[in-house]
Amino acid sequence: MIRIGMSTSCVHPLSVESAFRLASQAGFDGIEVMITEDPATRSVTDLAALSRAYGMPILSVHAPVLPFTQFVWGTDPAAKLERSAELAAEVGATTVVVHPPYRWQPRYARRFLDHVDEVSGEYRLEVAVENMFPIAVGPLRVGAFSPGWDPIASGARAITLDFSHAAVADRDSLELAMAAGGRLRHVHLCDSTGGGISDEHLVPGRGTQPVAEVLQYLGQRGWKGSLIAEVATRGAGGDTGRLVMLAETVRFARTHVSTGRSRRQSTAV
Repeated sequence: MIRIGMSTSCVHPLSVESAFRLASQAGFDGIEVMITEDPATRSVTDLAALSRAYGMPILSVHAPVLPFTQFVWGTDPAAKLERSAELAAEVGATTVVVHPPYRWQPRYARRFLDHVDEVSGEYRLEVAVENMFPIAVGPLRVGAFSPGWDPIASGARAITLDFSHAAVADRDSLELAMAAGGRLRHVHLCDSTGGGISDEHLVPGRGTQPVAEVLQYLGQRGWKGSLIAEVATRGAGGDTGRLVMLAETVRFARTHVSTGRSRRQSTAV
């Protein structure tokens, strides 16, 4: 069964409670908690209470690996991942999303994939490494991640596919999904208008990535992971606008997953 959830990052910097409320109103199946400087994102008590209050299970946790969370839970990337997994296990999430290390973290980068496997085994959950992208420096594109921005090529056992990141890397998301095969365990649902330096995180269907085709492919395969909306709603003009964008995301996902399932059923007949 494919679950369609919403990342709390969709409504950042609003409160975590706002994220749970809007996710419930939009019709999502659950929540991904992005660990940030907000203490509520790191509180098992607060998260469990919000999950009960809004009937929104916590499907996944995103480790604090973004620049604005660089001091959350210290600066050791290994410790950040371990604490993220501990939190995920305590709130009932089955997946932790993590980015590859930066190149200026060479010691951790050398053992990163082994550590991911260790954490996954210890906490009995998926640690899914997210695809990233080269960084544009003037006319050059520089690899900022190690062992690389592409977890498929790096050999990660479990992978998160992000459509917007694929676009920045000038990659086709359907090709990435197919190349990942059974290692694709988690998807960040969004869109983008194309390559370049802008990580847009648009509502799916508003960009040029083959989002519909990927969802149909996953539905047809009988994939059982989570689709987690990670769309930017800062320009929505308030909760009403945010809700329109989020509800559109849910409808898009359900429509195309269902199309894929129908194809699978017709093929099986």
